[in-house]
Amino acid sequence: MFGKILIANRGEIACRIIRTARRLGVHTVAVCSEADRTALHARLADECVPIGPAPAAQSYLRIEAILEACARTGAEAVHPGYGFLSERADFAAAVQAAGLAFIGPNVRAIATMGDKLASKAMAATAGVATVPGHAGVVESAAEAARIAGEIGYPVMLKAAAGGGGKGMRVARVRAEVAEALARAQSEATAAFGDGRVLMEKFIVAPRHIEVQVLGDRHGNVVHLGERECSLQRRHQKLVEESPSPFVNADMRARMGAQAVAVAKAVGYDSAGTVEFIVGPDGAFYFLEMNTRLQVEHGVTELVTGLDLVELMLRVAAGEALPFAQRDVRLHGWAVECRINADDPERGFLPASGRITRYVPPAGVRLDSGVEAGSSVPVQYDSLLAKLLTHAPTRAEAIAAAAEALDRFALEGVRTNLPFLAALMAHPRWRAGALSTDFIAEEFPEGFAPAIPEGALALRFAAVAAAMRVRAESRERPGTAPHAGAWHWVVEVADAPFALTVEAAGDDLAVHFASGATLRVAGAWRPGAPIWEGRVDGVEMAFRVGGDAGRWRLEHAGFAAEVRVRPPREAELARLMPKAKATGGAAHLRAPMPGLVRAVLVAPGQDVEAGEALVVLEAMKVEITLRAAHAAHIAVLHAVPGALVAPDAVLVEFG
Repeated sequence: MFGKILIANRGEIACRIIRTARRLGVHTVAVCSEADRTALHARLADECVPIGPAPAAQSYLRIEAILEACARTGAEAVHPGYGFLSERADFAAAVQAAGLAFIGPNVRAIATMGDKLASKAMAATAGVATVPGHAGVVESAAEAARIAGEIGYPVMLKAAAGGGGKGMRVARVRAEVAEALARAQSEATAAFGDGRVLMEKFIVAPRHIEVQVLGDRHGNVVHLGERECSLQRRHQKLVEESPSPFVNADMRARMGAQAVAVAKAVGYDSAGTVEFIVGPDGAFYFLEMNTRLQVEHGVTELVTGLDLVELMLRVAAGEALPFAQRDVRLHGWAVECRINADDPERGFLPASGRITRYVPPAGVRLDSGVEAGSSVPVQYDSLLAKLLTHAPTRAEAIAAAAEALDRFALEGVRTNLPFLAALMAHPRWRAGALSTDFIAEEFPEGFAPAIPEGALALRFAAVAAAMRVRAESRERPGTAPHAGAWHWVVEVADAPFALTVEAAGDDLAVHFASGATLRVAGAWRPGAPIWEGRVDGVEMAFRVGGDAGRWRLEHAGFAAEVRVRPPREAELARLMPKAKATGGAAHLRAPMPGLVRAVLVAPGQDVEAGEALVVLEAMKVEITLRAAHAAHIAVLHAVPGALVAPDAVLVEFG
């Protein structure tokens, strides 16, 4: 085993690798950009070496900087994590040329499987079915349109190098091909330094199912079962699980055998993942092979009981796999939710800033790269943490995830926690009726937390009333929390509920004017970000924002502003005039923090509705901002290469 390794990555995956290395007694070296000098991974490692400015191209993607850090610290091996340099054959070769061990597969495997064209050819040679497509790089928009016509719409344009959903666009008609190609090339260049794009048939209503493989340098290759990865947005996975609810034992054996065949064909000797696109009829096609540790590797670890990072280290050190295929068993069910810095209510656009409060739930696995006080820069991926649950059954694992999400407080940066909570409660997800179109089909207008109604609204009101009791006892020292009776009107998203609260043993009895009564028990303290307790015997948790009897409560994908007032105050409040919204200026504002990648118009220009104006990039996501209607460009504030804040004015219309 190695004495010291360097981790050429950041965020949660760097922290994850440090955790295993520390357990094995392996000394760790982190690297950090200027933006990450105080990041969690930089402080958790035994040593940390600064390697350059915030942009990844000037820090985490600089091979020479990584090798210099190895030489300076005496690291014996390099673990690349995922993303950045993890699937760069030239990086692996440079590490080995420097006399160091690369904790990943051999250079030939990375080069072959990292190129989607070469990997498809290799898979076909191994007898594995592949998605129909063009066997070459698409060079121009005209060529793309011609090839798409031959393949048949819809088509997928995707980066020939890299993965992680970067550089992927779908064109459903000819008119979409040129822009899809341009955006795929631009994203691919930004993410991987390689703008080559290929084209293949886009399978309608597919599942994305992948198989974890593991090889050593003694000719042994095994698979560790499959992961269902169909819940995606912009080709980025949000929720994964193992095993897949769609795969039976026979299908698992066939997919596993094909994954092993691909790995053996390329002489694979580390942890890797063979990805399949699966049609509704159960037919599956090789999609690509990721020659690295996947973000979602944790669900496989939970159902197999194996530590994939440890196995990667041992294989890289020359050890043989300590088990054979017959020894692999899957136990129970695991679910992973990716917690991202993005804003579901603004089209899931990236968010940045500083995390002011971070209170994770207890009793679940959390692979995290942040904590309270952490900065979330715009230059990197939006992934903050991964919440994983494991239980005997799928239903129990989902229930545990739903409960944990409601008990997770993360403030200061907008995240997708409310959306993940809504997903866990969605009947189609719970039924396992999945495809990569799930989110687009179920949330066609985007996402906003639902307003509680009916019985759930009563629970929101009862919890708010119980919180007000706690706040009253805090404001009046010496008053017992459960003494006396309180008469209030609780407004849940403007819906008023007249109620009375009385002590009922150790609980509170909330009597509604409508005749309903709910018993509430909870030990919430004013200012705490989570309310946990029981409502009529049912365990519940709510995220809490605000104070002084006016809170925002979130639970299971539902959210509401709640106001607790004495009856007379509530009566007078209803008589107050409502503020009227006023029209805004004719501006185009930045919907997210980010880098101005391109400005496509000039002052004095007239534009049509739908015309592209500015291209923004943040956290490896590129979006094109368009004119909502025909307009005249009066003033142009956007400057290529500039960083902009959310809501910054980019264009003024005349």
